Amino acid sequence: MTPTAIQLIGTVLFTVAILHTFATSYFEHLAHTRPTHAGLWHLLGEVEVVFGFWALVLMVAMFLTDGATVAMHYLDSRNFTEPMFVFAIMVIAGTRPILHTALLGVRLVSHALPLPTNMGFYFTILALVPLLGSFITEPAAMTLAAIILRDRFFGNGLSTRLQYATLGVLLVNISIGGTLTPFAAPPVLMVAGTWEWGINFMMLTFGWKAAVAVLINALVVTMLFRKELCLLSAGERRTSGDTLPFAIILLHLLFLAGVVIFAHHPAIFMGLFLFFLGVAQAYERHQDRLILREGLLVAFFLAGLVVLGGQQQWWLQPVLMSMSNDGVFFGAAILTAFTDNAALTYLGSLVEGLSDGFKYALVAGAVTGGGLTIIANAPNPAGLAILRGHFEDETVHPVGLFLAALPPTIMAVFAFWCM
Repeated sequence: MTPTAIQLIGTVLFTVAILHTFATSYFEHLAHTRPTHAGLWHLLGEVEVVFGFWALVLMVAMFLTDGATVAMHYLDSRNFTEPMFVFAIMVIAGTRPILHTALLGVRLVSHALPLPTNMGFYFTILALVPLLGSFITEPAAMTLAAIILRDRFFGNGLSTRLQYATLGVLLVNISIGGTLTPFAAPPVLMVAGTWEWGINFMMLTFGWKAAVAVLINALVVTMLFRKELCLLSAGERRTSGDTLPFAIILLHLLFLAGVVIFAHHPAIFMGLFLFFLGVAQAYERHQDRLILREGLLVAFFLAGLVVLGGQQQWWLQPVLMSMSNDGVFFGAAILTAFTDNAALTYLGSLVEGLSDGFKYALVAGAVTGGGLTIIANAPNPAGLAILRGHFEDETVHPVGLFLAALPPTIMAVFAFWCM
């Protein structure tokens, strides 16, 4: 396929955006050393802004090269349901009633484990919550796990090694932990309807393997850092008014369930979300600060990825379709690090006559590589937005994240390709 001029421009800008994610710490440094334009440098140093910024550049280029009609048609043809859904589910999942419920479950499980308090709590967050993502969706699970980790562990002064190890395992476990069902993980959701993958198929083909990998990853990182975990304070951030009425908790759970059930219908779930905002305002005494800013930044990031990613099909699809089953598994795992894994599986769903082995390899590879970079899986920016304030210079270095995510990714490779 011969690319058009705008497709070439889109690919160049996509590459620049990826390189920009590696340079966010440099822009933060400029913000401190050159205060005259500190606001601009801070903006460019926000990793969630990167893809939205370069998507804007792409649209300006499209207006200039192809005209306003073509540019507007391209924007109208993009599907922004996922960014809107992630925004809504992040804000609701990050409320005090939902966190209260999640913490109760984590405490019950962790107390039943034959591990010291901190070790049991840490293991449960990294094992139970990612698997819970198969039912409440991966973005919701990421939000819950990241906030609990932030308040219980990151806020108590973890070492840099443990910070990166925790983030690496979290991202990988969330990516593979959502594969027990056909509706929770974005890369699975893209193909489940077309390929008729139901919940029984997902449980028997992907789910048990994912569960094994998630549990092993969580156990390994817990045991490797057991000394540091045991030395940490067992306290966690408390909020005023910890006692919550059951009716408030139930109402929030219903809002969460409603948004999950109608995840493919933005008019409905955004309507529910707006109603939720009214309820949250009416019962403000039972709320902490809503994470609206973090949610909007993540939605902006994902929307930018949708716009830029739409210009990558000309080279991605031929590359994928030229691979064998083995090649597509490892190729998808690698390509996922540089583009959203849901985009890869979506391209595969457009091709007819694929073998069952090829379909499995494509999806398994896509979820396996979902923790290697911030752009590899849709929920990753959500976790980063919540946790990065506790990293040095409030920056998560891409190379550090990649190296931290590599060992749990190798475990996922073993689970999906060798078991």
